[in-house]
Amino acid sequence: MIQVKEFVDTDSSYAESKANEFLANLEEDQLINICYGSVMKPAPSGKGVQRSTILVVYKLNRPKPVV
Repeated sequence: MIQVKEFVDTDSSYAESKANEFLANLEEDQLINICYGSVMKPAPSGKGVQRSTILVVYKLNRPKPVV
């Protein structure tokens, strides 16, 4: 089964570190694709803040049937 997992920057967490934690638990053959996007979000101070989103597309490992 193919799954997706989205990681979005917030004020208290960064998408990159959360995505890396998730990827550390996958086997290489489970990974299908990684997509990245970023936008500038206006801040109350008038300065822009970059927000990033990472989408990981991966295969779920299912236990192999016992024969």
